[in-house]
Amino acid sequence: MDEERAKIQEDLRGLLSCEVHCDDVFLQMYASDASIYQILPLGVIRPHSTEDVVACVKYAREHHYPLHARGAGTGLAGESLGRGLVLDFSHSMRRVLWYQGNQVRIQPGVTLHRLNRFLKTHGQQFPIDPANRTVTTMGSVISLDAAGSHSLKYGTARDYVESMQVVLSDGQIIELKRGPQEGLRSGEESIPQRLAYALREEFKKYERPLRRYKTKVQFNRSGYAVWESQTEESVDLCRLLVGSEGTLALITEMTLRTVPLPKSRAVSLLFFQSLERAATAALEVKKFSPSACDLLDRRLLSLARDTDSRFELLIPANVEAALLVEQEGDSQEEVREKLQAVVERICYDLNQAFDSREAYDEKQVHLFWQLAQTVVPTLYRMKGNTRPIPVVEDFAVPPESLPEFTLKLQNILKKHQVTASLFAHAGHGQLHVRPFFDLTDPQDVRTVQALANDLYSEVFRIGGTISGEHGDGLSRTPFVEKQYGDVYPLFREIKRIFDPHNIYNPGKIVGDDPFATIRSLRTDTLQQQKVTGQTEEEAPPTLVTLQLDWIVDEVVQASRLCNGCGQCRSTEQGTRMCPIFHFAPAEEASPRAKANLMRASLAGNLSPETMVSDDFKNVMDLCVNCKMCRLECPASVDIPRLVLEAKAEYVAHHGLRSTDWLLTRLPELSAFASLISPVSNWVLTNPQARWLLEKVWGLAQGRKLPQYTSRPFLSRAARRGWTRPIPGNRRKVVFFVDLYPNYFDPELAEAVVAVLRKNGIPVFVHPGQIPSGMQLISLGAVDRARKVAKHNVALLAEAVRKGYDIITAEPSAVLCLQEEYPAILDDPDADLVAKHSYEIGNYLWNLHREGGLRLDMKPIARRLFYHEPCHQKALGNSMVNLQLLRLIPELEVITQDLGCSGMAGTFGLMQKNYRMSLRAGWQLISQMREDTIQGGTTECSSCKMQMEQGTRKPTIHPMKLLALSYGMMPEIEQTLTTPGDAHTVT
Repeated sequence: MDEERAKIQEDLRGLLSCEVHCDDVFLQMYASDASIYQILPLGVIRPHSTEDVVACVKYAREHHYPLHARGAGTGLAGESLGRGLVLDFSHSMRRVLWYQGNQVRIQPGVTLHRLNRFLKTHGQQFPIDPANRTVTTMGSVISLDAAGSHSLKYGTARDYVESMQVVLSDGQIIELKRGPQEGLRSGEESIPQRLAYALREEFKKYERPLRRYKTKVQFNRSGYAVWESQTEESVDLCRLLVGSEGTLALITEMTLRTVPLPKSRAVSLLFFQSLERAATAALEVKKFSPSACDLLDRRLLSLARDTDSRFELLIPANVEAALLVEQEGDSQEEVREKLQAVVERICYDLNQAFDSREAYDEKQVHLFWQLAQTVVPTLYRMKGNTRPIPVVEDFAVPPESLPEFTLKLQNILKKHQVTASLFAHAGHGQLHVRPFFDLTDPQDVRTVQALANDLYSEVFRIGGTISGEHGDGLSRTPFVEKQYGDVYPLFREIKRIFDPHNIYNPGKIVGDDPFATIRSLRTDTLQQQKVTGQTEEEAPPTLVTLQLDWIVDEVVQASRLCNGCGQCRSTEQGTRMCPIFHFAPAEEASPRAKANLMRASLAGNLSPETMVSDDFKNVMDLCVNCKMCRLECPASVDIPRLVLEAKAEYVAHHGLRSTDWLLTRLPELSAFASLISPVSNWVLTNPQARWLLEKVWGLAQGRKLPQYTSRPFLSRAARRGWTRPIPGNRRKVVFFVDLYPNYFDPELAEAVVAVLRKNGIPVFVHPGQIPSGMQLISLGAVDRARKVAKHNVALLAEAVRKGYDIITAEPSAVLCLQEEYPAILDDPDADLVAKHSYEIGNYLWNLHREGGLRLDMKPIARRLFYHEPCHQKALGNSMVNLQLLRLIPELEVITQDLGCSGMAGTFGLMQKNYRMSLRAGWQLISQMREDTIQGGTTECSSCKMQMEQGTRKPTIHPMKLLALSYGMMPEIEQTLTTPGDAHTVT
């Protein structure tokens, strides 16, 4: 940390009651957003209150530091980036203050999704729906005057702001109410009146240019809202500040108007043979007053078909464009009639669309909207340096000009030899165009500027705007003066009146850099090695040695796949990415933060020393290797592998921390504890002994733990002859047992063998196997994990060559075999083992689909809750064990996706993580406490611990239930009906 940043951190920590960070690690996390830009700030402040904001503003003004307000960091134009102090409102200022009637008072860090979840309980909604609605904060919604697909019916955010509490650039707090200021005259006492008077006088000077340069579009988000805020005698300050991108004042509270939720809605997809036909049809659709009318081009539709089988069935292969049309109403019959009228007119009367699909069920409606909301980010899955760039992606034209303009757009793209994807809110002429560029190529960067010049010139010619909803930011500010001509000096005066010292987000809307569009680009290039003629001092620092089995270019590619969209910040129910962020919503907890840090390290923006620092490691430790981000990320960024590389670098340099060392020795400790199981189990149930374990090893005193068996499964298997190889070429399996079934629950392993043998599949338990080592991998102990992997791969690969399939009862063990071992071993045998490894439920379900599973099952009259573990979902065999359980007569299995259990392997065992673990899994714990639930079932031993944490009801593995239903192992009935105790799991 340099002297200036150190002084800022010291000064502000003395002035503020909130977090202040000026270290390299934190600054890199806030140096980028969802745009193409990267600018390292001086510091990051997370205000807790308006008082913190005021103190920060006064400090910034005194020392001439810029201030940049930030919400979720999902802006596409670089609106929240800058070289000053970043105020992160999303961290702590995120409370709903009150709700009354159809108004709600909130802080700026409340997410739109959370607000609407709250309002839904009152039958209300905030109807503005930008594409990133699940993560964007309301401060950003108001600062950008957000719009979205439903703006055709509901307008923009400006229409719903009743009042705002703002902090001016001199630190004064004022409340601005909707409507013009009254009693305007010079010398008025009220600050809002003085501001309004000064503005009104300026507006009078520009009456003629204001009439001349008014755009012809329905929604305009470029420049300041002078047309929307001026009245004959006054100025509506509230409306002016909406959409000002944090350049005039900082919003600390806001009162918003809400509207009733629609009682019913339905959606239609209309398919066209050309983009021009779809654009023309949109004008006709608008006559039917739809609530939304969006256009998608062939590229997005093809991508949807390729990435989701549901869309493959929904979308014809020969479609060139589609319109997504929604109708709302008071009843299902009403919306059906409205939608059918649209379809009949477009498909049959005018013969513009060649086909259509309708959705009336809420789930189907949601699926149709997924097409528009989730496909665009998947464009970033492209490999290589060329990718869709959000730089000229927010212009709007008069709707009646849309068909003509789509032709102009295609011609401009052809002129510059650029490919692009197109998504549009066609009903109000809003186009989101993402051209494909390689920003590491100087020629492509020059083309970006040339394309913007040509495209915007055409937009200006027909009375359009360069921004319809995403703001000017860095990418469009250089073109604001070209759009507004003689009105542009008025914008400078507005900025001067509100912010005479230019500390609020300088360079946005009003700026002096004509090349801001292509400056400060986040190119993500790998730092270059020393070149000829460089001295040692001039050469960039050497990269640290990679610990996993990949090359540097692969690491760079993996990290740069993250486009910063922020979807990993979602706390929406039904999403699991990221479970840590769900209950601790801070930027460092997001998967995006890990990608940003790894990219910065590999690009040389962070020193190798920083990469192996405690600060860096602490951020990486917030990843618990659940794999959900990789599964749910639109761009499929493999964050867990990047984090493993970072953790492995740290361990290679510093070794393991003491508590982590204990966890990496679990197999050895378990083997010893099993030999003295009476003593070991007494320790686990004795409060004094548990207290000592917590103080010495960090093992949470309150965590329920499994008891050790005196006879591990491998020794039982040897006595029963299961460790002898099986001759012949018939179907057979080798059982990879892993730690938990061997030392804690041999009954589970025996149930697996029993079920397989019941179905005619002989089982070989290799006596030389050792536990998979997933805990080693999660903690970054890659050297030790590599030894474990080499040992297991050698014996399992030999078994595969002899005709065995590999099965295991633990999802984490399968992930080790399928993914982790190939990642840390440069050995083709690791790939061979991965291809022949199965989770037992998946193996049996495949057998059932082939007609080979025996169905002579006996009833089990129980009502159980099934929880699907994260690692089970990551395997891609979603819900196979649930389907198997539903074959058992009279067994009622209910399920609901309540997210991650919070255990995350060994994460939830440690005292430092205990409370976090409980918070993450609280919904699951609460569900298990329901009186109607008699017990639980899950494949994961860690999840089992959490499910039994708040109750004495048993949770057992699906294989035990199958074994019991087959009439084998009657002792399982006792496990199913006997309550557990307070200290150990069943």
